Amino acid sequence: MQKQPSVIGGACIIGGVCVGAGMLGLPSSGAGAWTIWSSLAMLITMLMMTASGWFLLEAYKNYDLTASFSTVTKDLLGTKINILNNLSVYFVGGILLYAYTTASGGILSELAKPWFSLGEWDSAFWSILFVLLFSFCVWHSTRLVDRLSVLLIVFMALSFIFSTYGLAINIDLNILFDRANLDGSYAPYAIAMFPVALTSFGYHHSVSTMRAYYGEERKAQYAILGGTLIALALYLLWVFSIFGNLARDQFAPIIASNGDLDVLLNALGNVVQSESVKNALNAFSMAAILSSFIGVGLGMFDFLADFFQFDNSKAGRTKSWAVTFLPPLLLSLLFPLGFLKAIGYAGAIATVWACIIPALLAYKVRRQNTQNPFRVWGGTPLIALVIIFGIFTAAAHLLAMYGYLPIFSQ
Repeated sequence: MQKQPSVIGGACIIGGVCVGAGMLGLPSSGAGAWTIWSSLAMLITMLMMTASGWFLLEAYKNYDLTASFSTVTKDLLGTKINILNNLSVYFVGGILLYAYTTASGGILSELAKPWFSLGEWDSAFWSILFVLLFSFCVWHSTRLVDRLSVLLIVFMALSFIFSTYGLAINIDLNILFDRANLDGSYAPYAIAMFPVALTSFGYHHSVSTMRAYYGEERKAQYAILGGTLIALALYLLWVFSIFGNLARDQFAPIIASNGDLDVLLNALGNVVQSESVKNALNAFSMAAILSSFIGVGLGMFDFLADFFQFDNSKAGRTKSWAVTFLPPLLLSLLFPLGFLKAIGYAGAIATVWACIIPALLAYKVRRQNTQNPFRVWGGTPLIALVIIFGIFTAAAHLLAMYGYLPIFSQ
């Protein structure tokens, strides 16, 4: 008798899907809200995104184990809604590739400056080299991406442990809880953090994979909960480590630069005395960006190959590579908006397929089949709450973008 996969293994998969370059935007987006309110925003987001993933499991219940998100959405909500859903997936994937491309150029140019510099063309050169080198892995084969991903996860784990350990042992509680500014305002700044937090809990394209992996919904449900809890714990450890070392007022120039990672890393480097911890921070940042880049890139590559019906020949894969990686690279070179702003856009649009569509699918399934043996607790109120959260998160990004939300600047 074949042994069933463990829930812990599935939880690690979901946690790995969530944790990536998105976490690099959390400290900057949470600087205004600081420690307590940032933690609360991440907790709320984690709970809502866990519920929405469970709603997808409920919607999949009466479908074959191979059924995809697109197939179920088209069947239950119709072609027009499915097109909207697919467009949101495409937009989020594209904007994330754009963000990773831009961030990699900034970090690599800073690291290479002592040995190599092209002046104002530094970031552009390194962004192009980064995309050409690592998008080749996606073009070559999924197997090569798989092997590289394993190496990156190990490297990212080691550099994360070393950097957070180096920061954690130097945490100053006065800085962590901003005791020098006890009369400061924090809660209003938490609203603008939600789009970045939502992006950091994006795993929904893997829900159907988890269901097929276990062959049933209940274990997949537990794995999703375990995975989002792992992600939350790592995010809190990361944010606490940074907020305990870098004072709140030192985030002003980072936010003014739209959260550019090289500015954040330089600021941390100025307060962290250990050269090895600085190097570990840079290594972790690049590993997180690269891991997310090839993961998102592979998903987009397969999605667009299917959408445009490109075959799996070298010519077909080259066409898929071109439509996947060249538009984000071109936009990165022409409009380097900044990492944090790009992640915010991704979070706003991701609300469509990560919150609203899963809740609508669960609502439709419940109306069609009142005897579904797998049903998420909370009834219609929880469905409404997830939809409201999605709309609220998208609105938060729009309000922040047009200056209707307070922006932390000192």
